[in-house]
Amino acid sequence: MTDLIHEIARHLDTGAVIPYLGPDMLSLCGDVKVPGTPLALAESMTAKVSVPHKIRKRLTQAAQFIENFKHRKSVVHLMNEAFADTPVPSALHVALAGSGAGLLIDTWYDDTLARALAQSSGPKNWAQVQGLSQSEHFGDWTGVYAADGSLLAEVPKEVARLLYKPMGSHSPAGNYLVSDSDYVEVLTEIDIQTPIPAQVQAWRTGRNFLFLGCRFDDQLTRCFARQIMKRSSDRHWAVLPNEPTRMEARFLQEQNITRIDMPLAQFAATLMDAMQPALAA
Repeated sequence: MTDLIHEIARHLDTGAVIPYLGPDMLSLCGDVKVPGTPLALAESMTAKVSVPHKIRKRLTQAAQFIENFKHRKSVVHLMNEAFADTPVPSALHVALAGSGAGLLIDTWYDDTLARALAQSSGPKNWAQVQGLSQSEHFGDWTGVYAADGSLLAEVPKEVARLLYKPMGSHSPAGNYLVSDSDYVEVLTEIDIQTPIPAQVQAWRTGRNFLFLGCRFDDQLTRCFARQIMKRSSDRHWAVLPNEPTRMEARFLQEQNITRIDMPLAQFAATLMDAMQPALAA
């Protein structure tokens, strides 16, 4: 397994690997004050707004109820409150931000990886692309932001790094895909790749994905990963210490994703040790 991790580190250095982060990456951070799972986020929202008991622990349904019976602005307000704090980036966040990866994908709403990129000793001319809710930005699937948070018309050709946040993010504009209707709109188009930025489609070609802090135990996470990976290489890796569900195992096999059966913290330490020569260069 150590040899495999050293191989991944080498590929990260050359930009051949695309890190794909999920919410459990927050488990590597210290004192985290933001929700680190869909369940924790659902509980955070429903603690402040009353929703039917049967959907209180179901994030997308709870968000949809609030959107329907309160207002979309209420959903955004609750999300902004939940992710107002930016965790101090973990050592792995920092290492990835300073690696040779030209594209980094983060599927949770926190600003941790953006903070790591801002603090990185690597290229400063980076930008991020965030998924947009059609209920707020009808006809626009993504928003582009410079490193300083200013809105851009498109991804500048000269940017060295691109952070892709397909579900949106707290900063700089409070963009979120979180309710049932948000996802229905995207899923009607994702098969033909419309919501996925052209720059992401171009960069993924022939490259490997490294999944960190992700689970594929629900249809949404599998669908997004499958469509974002489309036309990439035929070899990928996922750090997945928990025994996969039947559907997860099928997904890993279908996408040729090698499971790395190791706690995320242990993998992070081993990977960073393997990356040290490149990070010191």
